[in-house]
Amino acid sequence: MSDKITLSYLQDYIKRKDFKPDLKHAYFLKLVEEVGELSEVLRKDKRMINKNIKDTVEEELYDVLYYVVALANVYEIDLEEAFILKEEINEKKYKRVR
Repeated sequence: MSDKITLSYLQDYIKRKDFKPDLKHAYFLKLVEEVGELSEVLRKDKRMINKNIKDTVEEELYDVLYYVVALANVYEIDLEEAFILKEEINEKKYKRVR
């Protein structure tokens, strides 16, 4: 695995591992569950130490990202394209520059 991972690579990687379009609702429920777990470790400020990722903010952020990407895949959404389009809107809305 590369040191630098693109959204496209991540989407392809997760799609090859886990792509079940008939489980859209289940992916969403897992996302909500993982956000809850993220909330708990954030409240406890449980951070990764010495590469031990179990039950940490880092682990739960990955889990949330995983299910966001899995949902994008089953809805056939290109996250890189969505990022670019949404950033254009945000730049105008919030008067930001690149």
